[in-house]
Amino acid sequence: MASYVEIHPENPQERLVQKVVDRLRKGEVIALPTDSAYAIACTMGNKEGLERIRRIRQVGEKHHFTLLCHDFAQLGELVIVDNTQFRLVKSLTPGPYTFILKGTKEVPRMTLNPKKSTIGVRIPNHRITNAIVGALGEPLLSSTLIMPGEEEPLTEGWIVADRLGNALDVVIEGPVSEGSPTTVLNMADGNVMIDRVGAGDISMFEVQ
Repeated sequence: MASYVEIHPENPQERLVQKVVDRLRKGEVIALPTDSAYAIACTMGNKEGLERIRRIRQVGEKHHFTLLCHDFAQLGELVIVDNTQFRLVKSLTPGPYTFILKGTKEVPRMTLNPKKSTIGVRIPNHRITNAIVGALGEPLLSSTLIMPGEEEPLTEGWIVADRLGNALDVVIEGPVSEGSPTTVLNMADGNVMIDRVGAGDISMFEVQ
């Protein structure tokens, strides 16, 4: 059964954040709140963790995972962005947007889309998530926690623990701002395509 950890939403306790980080470094899989919805996550190079997330979500190799980043310096090491793309990403983050871009050599190949070599990246506007990613010192490999056959993500920690307690190692209790998955903007070919409409304003793209 997963451990249930309650972290303060405004002032995350360093002791509890470090406990979660230690378990991530041991190869464990966690569920954590973000600004959009709950996500399941593990460290970027955790192959077994990646496969566990795939099994929970029931997604295949073409599924785009998302790297939860702490800041732009970290994000810039993971994906290839031109100046125009960088300005767009910067204008929309931190926030509930995921950007699909070509991955760099810093991203393990197993996490990339096998045909397009793309990966999702984002900087959440969520203190608990940012505290964990900051203490870990590297991005978290994640996927929005949408159960198989369902369209809406899970948004409450106790429900996550109740439904997935045996499939996860840690469930972090914390608030979710939006209650919807992120809006996914695919910029891999230089244009901006909306792959998924979710949390976040998309009015700037409606004329395209």
